Amino acid sequence: MQAIRGRLAALLLAVSALVAGTVTPVEAGASASAEAGRQGARRGWTGTWATAASEHYEVSGMSEVTVRMPVHTSVGGSSVRIRLTNAYATDPVTVGHATVGLRDGGPAVERPYDVRFGGRREVTIPAGGEAVSDPVRLAVPALTDLVVSLHLPGQVTHITDHWWAQQTVYWTDYGAGDHTADTAGDAYTWTTTSWPFLSGVDVTAPGAGSVVALGDSITDGSFSTADTNQRWPDLLSARLNACLPGTGVLNAGITSNRITAGTETNPSALARLERDVLSQPGARTLILFEGINDLGGASAEQIIAGMTEIADRAHRRGMRVVGATITPYKDFTWGGWTEETEARRQQVNAFVRDSGGVFDDYADFDEAVRDPADPRRLGAAYDSGDHLHPNDTGMKAFADSIDLAGLGLGRACS
Repeated sequence: MQAIRGRLAALLLAVSALVAGTVTPVEAGASASAEAGRQGARRGWTGTWATAASEHYEVSGMSEVTVRMPVHTSVGGSSVRIRLTNAYATDPVTVGHATVGLRDGGPAVERPYDVRFGGRREVTIPAGGEAVSDPVRLAVPALTDLVVSLHLPGQVTHITDHWWAQQTVYWTDYGAGDHTADTAGDAYTWTTTSWPFLSGVDVTAPGAGSVVALGDSITDGSFSTADTNQRWPDLLSARLNACLPGTGVLNAGITSNRITAGTETNPSALARLERDVLSQPGARTLILFEGINDLGGASAEQIIAGMTEIADRAHRRGMRVVGATITPYKDFTWGGWTEETEARRQQVNAFVRDSGGVFDDYADFDEAVRDPADPRRLGAAYDSGDHLHPNDTGMKAFADSIDLAGLGLGRACS
């Protein structure tokens, strides 16, 4: 436990074939009919929440521990399933018991529901693998907090997760055992701010599908207010639900992500496009908001070529693609801005605004948050303090600047 806590502090300082079958609440202790599960599967799945795996790290002495993760839904549905990943680990991991339920504040859950995998309570995910649960018959509202709890009974040596989640995640002490079925959160004695193993939550919904936001730390919500869901994809979801219920918004942002280059656990937008965007259930529209991290090491032509390839691949899968302009960052606290990188930014933004059909539409995030007195700078009202990452007001400005009709999800929205 000390190892994982120390790692978190260091990071913060460093800037399947679906087996049909539904299950009922833990306390009921019985399965519903398989036919009900088949009917739910036929309705089709839409992602209501997602995150992109972005690291793995070693732990020692971890066993008989339970982790409880709140996630904020975008679209509601009548059944739910979870997706787990062990993408970057070198060893398999066993989930002994999983539950899902509506949040009742902090780590408390109103009523935990059992989650099964191929009809079994336990699932072992191989190194580099993933697992998709059976459907759980649970009415999930839009724009609400859902809680996923995982009991890890064996020795856990590696954790694949998404760090800097801007969300408090709750853990029991090592050796505490299975607390997935607890309604109260008293057993959860320490916290982190990353989502381990969980990569997605889907619901059965007959709506318009989902929008996937592919981006870097700004899309990830870095420096927005933690535990308040003020990331711009969350705020876009609220706008969409007000006029077009049934639409999901999925956040595929990773801090420090780039279009033109990547690492093993932070792959480029091109390298992770299939995993994080094209394979998302019900994905209909991609919003591409990347490039700021490329400006220091790639030419404008290389960034544009990468954007074009992403759009082409998404179009071939029948998706609509909306490009977003790169936001200003002059005087960024950690440096990197030069007149040369600014010229590249302007060149890329000119392409996004007039892409010649590469994008189906564009969102002018640059215009939404720049300082009118000096468009090379982030406006003071939108600045979190480091002159690159927007605050909550800036996140709202992004969400408000998107033409909802341009997302191509059906009827026009204002």
